[in-house]
Amino acid sequence: MEKIYDLIIIGGGPAGLSAGIYASRSRLSTLIFEKGRMGGQIVITAEVANYPGSIHEEGSIDTTGPKLVARMVQQAEHFGAERIMKEIKNFDFSGDIKTVTDENGTIYKARSILAATGAVPRKAGFIGEKEYTGKGVSYCATCDADFFTDLEVFCIGGGYSSVEEAMYLSKFARKVTLVVRKPHFRCPESIVEKALANPKISVMFNTEVISVEGDGVVERATFKNNVTGDIWTHEAHEDDGTFGVFVFTGYTPNTEIFKEHLEMDEHNYIITNENLATNIPGVFAAGDLRPKLLKQVITAAADGALAATAAEKYIENHFE
Repeated sequence: MEKIYDLIIIGGGPAGLSAGIYASRSRLSTLIFEKGRMGGQIVITAEVANYPGSIHEEGSIDTTGPKLVARMVQQAEHFGAERIMKEIKNFDFSGDIKTVTDENGTIYKARSILAATGAVPRKAGFIGEKEYTGKGVSYCATCDADFFTDLEVFCIGGGYSSVEEAMYLSKFARKVTLVVRKPHFRCPESIVEKALANPKISVMFNTEVISVEGDGVVERATFKNNVTGDIWTHEAHEDDGTFGVFVFTGYTPNTEIFKEHLEMDEHNYIITNENLATNIPGVFAAGDLRPKLLKQVITAAADGALAATAAEKYIENHFE
């Protein structure tokens, strides 16, 4: 007899793994699909310092991203969740029993579906950006501000998030410089005035980062004024050894495959109600692919737990 899962989860990041833990522990037959490596963005995080229970002791790293993900995977499998490392290519959400089709054309059936494919930060595109991610280049002030206490940081971007994050970083960094490609900000003047009233914050308009370099960590960055053509290099202070380059140019949700199936907002984030249900009964969404104020492991995990619980209730009420 062909197997029908209670819940198929598409995405193996913190939202998907949390849902897998809650669903399988509730005795729902659960299958998790991940096209790449389990964990999503968190696996490239050297230290997870703001997840509850993660304690940083002097001279040691208690919780790394890969360690946290490995424990989540182990926990989900312990309760009976299955995992398949393949990409989902197609769906049919029209009936009570939903189907998903993987990259090999194999069809899987389920009573409920959870979309948990996450989102990725938009890259600025400078040389060394990928190589120095987690080594001076960051996309999350909440995650990494503490690592740059009393150091210099540069915030790339001229929108609301960049200005807001610059103000947050000023609580930790010695100096914060906003690097804005255009001759003006793209956010309300009231926010800009508040930021620039902060003595730690300054701004460079018409400026782009060309490259970052260093011996293991960011030690120098090259900038260009895109009006005058002037190019200059900033070197880390010899007493600091490094500085931060925070990129705040927005996020891109990984929702392309759901476009013909689920309702989305103008930025392609999947719309849900308070129980994380989408516009299609039995289909839920969790994590960074939803519009939300804070994109963090803790909010993704919370989404996953709530979505799995909502899926359980849906199955109880919809199937005998």
